[in-house]
Amino acid sequence: MHPALRPSFEAVLQRNPGEPEFHQAVLEVMLSLAPIADSRPDYTQWSILSRICEPERQIIFRVPWTDDDGVVHINRGFRVEFNSALGPFKGGLRFHPSVNLSIIKFLAFEQVFKNALTGMPIGGGKGGSDFDPKGRSDAEIMRFCQSFMTELYRHIGEYTDVPAGDIGVGGREIGYLFGQYKRITNRYESGVLTGKGLSWGGSQVRTESTGYGTVFFAAEMLAARDESLEGKRVVVSGSGNVATYAIEKAQALGATVVACSDSAGYVVDEDGIDLALLRDVKEVRRERLTAYADERPSATHVADGSIWDVPCDVALPCATQNELEAEHARVLVKNGARLVAEGANMPCTPEAVAVFRDAGVAFAPGKAANAGGVATSALEMQQNASRDSWAFGYTEDRLRSIMRDIHTSCVETAARYGEPGSYVMGANLAGYTKVADAMVAQGVI
Repeated sequence: MHPALRPSFEAVLQRNPGEPEFHQAVLEVMLSLAPIADSRPDYTQWSILSRICEPERQIIFRVPWTDDDGVVHINRGFRVEFNSALGPFKGGLRFHPSVNLSIIKFLAFEQVFKNALTGMPIGGGKGGSDFDPKGRSDAEIMRFCQSFMTELYRHIGEYTDVPAGDIGVGGREIGYLFGQYKRITNRYESGVLTGKGLSWGGSQVRTESTGYGTVFFAAEMLAARDESLEGKRVVVSGSGNVATYAIEKAQALGATVVACSDSAGYVVDEDGIDLALLRDVKEVRRERLTAYADERPSATHVADGSIWDVPCDVALPCATQNELEAEHARVLVKNGARLVAEGANMPCTPEAVAVFRDAGVAFAPGKAANAGGVATSALEMQQNASRDSWAFGYTEDRLRSIMRDIHTSCVETAARYGEPGSYVMGANLAGYTKVADAMVAQGVI
């Protein structure tokens, strides 16, 4: 880290004790600021850094709800509105038992720069709860969502803060949340949430956008090397929304996706993942991948070990934060992986990223590679504002164009600051300078 930035990082550690994920996210950005620490001291002076690293607002609230047996449960809700220099706060809601303030702050911090990279007028925020939707009935999830929104509604709005979905929050949850917001406020403010159903204000491609966008970005990385996904062997971690649509688009572009995973292990399918079967197992029956292996002769389920043991040309970590560690990265490098693009938020540890960098593996951080989700959310906001609805093909073309522009911005920014080929440096510097410019222009806010 540049000596001029060290006091800033130490102040973040002191002001935010016990928040390792947030510390990791801040460190990753600060390590990228060295090229401008001397040439643009106005960007890195503590008065700017302190505001960029401090959320504008942190909201924590109680969420009481009753299960189907009448038992009362209490969960904790969060909304971190991190930075609105470029537009209203924008970022998803995560319902998962691992959720805590550190994780929400890291996600919101990352979201600030990710949203800036899209070129859309949106700031960064994130929220969620330690509620676990797994195993809960629709009625229980509805009651939880209604209780959650009964507090959250007062903090959001289409010009203030626009949540979306994330882990544990899909179309069902967005529907319950939107219904309660509409009921409380007595207005049909369709732009207040994104990820809505197509018949009531949603956008085509929103469901597919994060996975599609990650693959579009990976394709641009390969194109920069005069290669394509055609014939490439791909491994995708996870089997949720992002992973499923990353598999779909990678296969559509000619790749063979040979493995995916869930919390109980991973499957290897040398014939390529059968997407229809995968969706039936995970989305319809909501079963483990063992069911996929049981019904697919070419597939093998592995309960232990790591999915990153599977040899591949391209790795797309699409599950959760810090899932790919240094030892996994070394195995990937040994087995010939040439490209890694993050479909999840910060799935690679700093040590893993260092292994990729030292080995010359092309690596794209999530704030660039998985920005397709929030970009399409912003397109949904556009459609809501104009009372319009776009066709699937047109919206997908817009998404592809945005991901191409993000790739170009990362490449050009990295080269401008003397770090050619570094997508980490390019993404962080491009996002940071855009937010910093806006904050300087707007005064001490």
